[in-house]
Amino acid sequence: MIALSLAEIAEAVGGQTHDIPDPSVKVTGSVVRDSRDVTPGSLFAAFTGERVDGHDYAAQVVEAGAVAVLASRPVGVPAIVVDDVQAALGALARHVVTRLGATLVALTGSAGKTSTKDLIAQVLRRKAPTVFTPGSLNNEIGLPLTALSATEETRFLVLEMGARGIGHIRYLAGLTPPRIGLVLNVGSAHIGEFGGREQIAQAKGELVEALPSAEDGGIAVLNMDDPYVKAMASRTKAKTVFFGESDEADVRAENVRLTDTGRPAFRLHTPSGCSDVTMRLYGEHHVSNALAAAAVAHELGMSAEEIAIALSEADSLSRWRMEVTERPDGVTVVNDAYNANPESMRAALRALVAMGESARAKGGRTWAVLGQMAELGDEALAEHDAVGRLAVRLNVGKLVAVGGQEARWLQLGAYNEGSWGEESVHVSDAEAAIDLLRSELRPGDVVLVKASRSVGLEKVAEALLEGEVAAR
Repeated sequence: MIALSLAEIAEAVGGQTHDIPDPSVKVTGSVVRDSRDVTPGSLFAAFTGERVDGHDYAAQVVEAGAVAVLASRPVGVPAIVVDDVQAALGALARHVVTRLGATLVALTGSAGKTSTKDLIAQVLRRKAPTVFTPGSLNNEIGLPLTALSATEETRFLVLEMGARGIGHIRYLAGLTPPRIGLVLNVGSAHIGEFGGREQIAQAKGELVEALPSAEDGGIAVLNMDDPYVKAMASRTKAKTVFFGESDEADVRAENVRLTDTGRPAFRLHTPSGCSDVTMRLYGEHHVSNALAAAAVAHELGMSAEEIAIALSEADSLSRWRMEVTERPDGVTVVNDAYNANPESMRAALRALVAMGESARAKGGRTWAVLGQMAELGDEALAEHDAVGRLAVRLNVGKLVAVGGQEARWLQLGAYNEGSWGEESVHVSDAEAAIDLLRSELRPGDVVLVKASRSVGLEKVAEALLEGEVAAR
């Protein structure tokens, strides 16, 4: 964080200083909420959770070097006491970003937010120092903590914004007002909570409504291939820039294809030039993510060639998102178990099939180990059935549906589409899936593991890689 005195922090958050002998002392380190992350010069935000109360660690964090504690009550050590620690954290983030000279880029969407955020950050940091959201810390706590990690040297601040209802994006954008706002898509993720795609579109569009006008430098980057997103152009006063595979898009892709290993390649077109991209990531869905990143970078002055080189060299920075590992015995494990919705399931299955092309030539098979897609509401049965059917239509070799009723719908969809016998199977839990795979895998097989985060299917991928268990 930029160095701030305790007196300035207290004023910014509307708090009272307690047990602070010298309010001019500055916080020179990071703002953290986990006592294990405290370093000399830190400010510790004490949250009260269901199981742990951060206030109980006040003396410990000060002993470890924290300058003070942001707390909701006096704690016997230097503290800034506020009514609401979360609200105070947001107010501090707002204070800091207004002091920075950085360009703030915010993005949202139903799917692909984290992967796209990682791509944007890797492209922009070639141009100037860049701070970005770690992992998926995109809520009312994670977003301000990320913003507060920026320093005087930061030139680009890339923030992922998540939402579970109307008003969430508006609140986050109020904490960290963006100059560039990117909306990726409106899909099925959390549709059960929102109540429909129109409501999701309403919530995601709050980002472009929060942007400054075109005259003041505001830029809305929108997906032309998604009609819900394209329509958001009418909801903003900012300059609009469209990306997509449409010929009308400002930043677009041509000659999209997958390599033999499942990596996307395409010709990038921007208003200032063209260049070829071959990505290190897996799956055709990353083309849209890459175009979104390219549109942002182009608006910030990077050339098509610079962008293409950066996209071609970008890696996956966040865990369990198409994380590909080949075992010594030739079995390839694709850990995409961080989360799942119908759109990302379809994309992952297509990537699996592309990756399996070369494997099949050597006798290998494709395995889709799939679990529940959560929060789909009334669409849950139809969407799980459709994914099971798609696995058969794509000629996935083996489908292992893991878990309860939704997994049964997956397997039943495959069965009704024409898969029977041992081509598709339902197992009760991750342990049963691990036992099945350990007994059945053979060299050359490619295994995709994917489900909603609550299912915990990353255990399957991790077990398959532990000790590099030999295939049959």
